[in-house]
Amino acid sequence: MKRILYLLFLTGLITGCGSAMTQDPAPPLLATDEARLLHVFAAASLTDAFTEIGKGFKAANPGVTVEFNFAGSQALRTQIEEGAPADVFASANETEMDTLITNAFVAAESSRVFLRNTLVVILPADNSAGLEKLEDLAMPGIKLVLAAEEVPVGKYAQQALDTMNGSFGADFKDKVLANVVSKEDNVKQIVAKVQLGEADAGIVYTSDAIAAPELKIIEIPTEFNVIAQYPIAALNQSFNKDAAEAFIAYVLSPDGQAVLQKWGFSPAQ
Repeated sequence: MKRILYLLFLTGLITGCGSAMTQDPAPPLLATDEARLLHVFAAASLTDAFTEIGKGFKAANPGVTVEFNFAGSQALRTQIEEGAPADVFASANETEMDTLITNAFVAAESSRVFLRNTLVVILPADNSAGLEKLEDLAMPGIKLVLAAEEVPVGKYAQQALDTMNGSFGADFKDKVLANVVSKEDNVKQIVAKVQLGEADAGIVYTSDAIAAPELKIIEIPTEFNVIAQYPIAALNQSFNKDAAEAFIAYVLSPDGQAVLQKWGFSPAQ
């Protein structure tokens, strides 16, 4: 419990202790004779929080069934561009959303940042490699798992390592990257490998560490950390625009924001 409280505190501190959004809760959709199926494409790091939010949204809107597709934001963007049915897109970075806006899949005015996230190092419960501090990531022979650089959390990890070079030596990043044994397609795959003992460490979001409390952590201080901003929007191609907007309104509501903060995310400012 102490560890979880610390992670929540760290996230709030890094994001400037932003206050939760104060929109009124989204009203139920108008009743219809036809059941709605809402396709929500969301970054893998949102799996736990959005699954819970989906249950709350369903309770408020019994005529709507929410079908989630969780994956790396870059993979979701590609699926949308290739014609996959999607009503809502929630990305772990603004790059993928901006690409969809440029290619006319999303209206620029409909996209908004709805939360923030930060990074942390996770370790197996037994920490057999004996890692204790960030500098230990450069120890020869350890097994480190990161996300691929085209994955938002992978890019953020690279940015954080660049920043650490200034304090831990100009070759620190090179030494750390020499320990990388795999690069994953999404953040949940990093967590799984660390949980299974296939890696000595991984760099993930703070929210992922909270979702896996059995793992140990090494905090990444504010001066080295990266603030990830998550945008959300309805797709132009959606045939359920009213349901899509209602889902987004629920995410932005006090109820939705409370669930996100419970899972370690911080409110957007």
